[in-house]
Amino acid sequence: MVVSRSIASNGHTFGLAALIAAMSIGAASAQEAADTPAPPAAMPEITFTSWTGPYMRSQMLGFVRPYEAESKSKVNVAHYNGGISEIRDQVESANVIWDVVDLTQADSLRACKEGLLEDISDIELPDGVDGTPFREDFVEGALNDCGVGVIVWGTAYAYKNSQFADTPPSTIADFFDTETYPGARAIRNDPTVIMEWALMADGVPREEVYATLETDEGVERALKKMEDIRPGLQIWETGREPVRLLNAGDVAMSSIWATTGATAAQEEGADFTVNMDGRVIELDLFGIPKGSQNKDAAIEFIRYASSSNALADMVGYLPNGPTRKSSMALLSDDVLQRIPNGPAYEDNLYILSDADWWANNHARLEEAFQTWASATARRGAAGSTR
Repeated sequence: MVVSRSIASNGHTFGLAALIAAMSIGAASAQEAADTPAPPAAMPEITFTSWTGPYMRSQMLGFVRPYEAESKSKVNVAHYNGGISEIRDQVESANVIWDVVDLTQADSLRACKEGLLEDISDIELPDGVDGTPFREDFVEGALNDCGVGVIVWGTAYAYKNSQFADTPPSTIADFFDTETYPGARAIRNDPTVIMEWALMADGVPREEVYATLETDEGVERALKKMEDIRPGLQIWETGREPVRLLNAGDVAMSSIWATTGATAAQEEGADFTVNMDGRVIELDLFGIPKGSQNKDAAIEFIRYASSSNALADMVGYLPNGPTRKSSMALLSDDVLQRIPNGPAYEDNLYILSDADWWANNHARLEEAFQTWASATARRGAAGSTR
């Protein structure tokens, strides 16, 4: 009996000790869990809409995929060819399916003025990687009430090497000179750039281009100069179309997005060169369509994508210029030599697009341009039936 009591007593003691030990471990684990920061909650899915082709690829690799990995959230990606009509349709029908859109600076201002974008003027963005306050870090025009800057980019023109091997064109006036430089031309389906070019080729000083386009006579002057390139004219919509048109020999010259063109010109089998004279420099900005159901998540995405490192990473895949000054220091010398706002292009051979002017005048010139372009299409169709 004494032995039995001893065993029972020892068993009871052992069970009590185990219980106390387990309680102690549990308490320690609970304390450790309390001291460990909880992982950030995944943000809601958003839809990011941008331009397709190499530019979208640079964004996917530069910040979309990294953002998904870090935030544990999903970014659905859509593409469009610019303009604000699709945003207007979504907002007016109360069927907003885009959360962040990549817009030209002029379109950003137009959409903001029309009330099609959320006001994010109070957004707090990360300061520059070098400590520069973010409002001082972005280039001029890259922040407005409804937008946050992404890239500095340019539109230039390219010519077919095999067609002009001995005497290549060198000025923007040569783009319109089909006698000296024969062959079909291609331009983007938009009045921007081509109307500035037409006036510059017609002798209007760069600093007087927008004042001239302000008048009906100036618009007519631009359209009259554009008649020089009407025969065989091709109209393009997406960034890679000029590359295909030039390489296939369908056109002798084409307007082209400068960085897309410069990169494609290095591809095997390419037969064109990009000329930077008369290039038009613009900005792209992020905006949030009015009525987005994921505004908070959209803002978090913009914060991430517009940071110094994200913009530098994007530019590494396609050499557009970053809109943050602090991002420039993160770029290699090779990339710096290729971006539109880099040291290699610190010249007076460009025109800085007046985004405010285009925001106020785009609709008027779009109507004039489309009337002119539709006449081109009608003439082409008539010619194909003969």
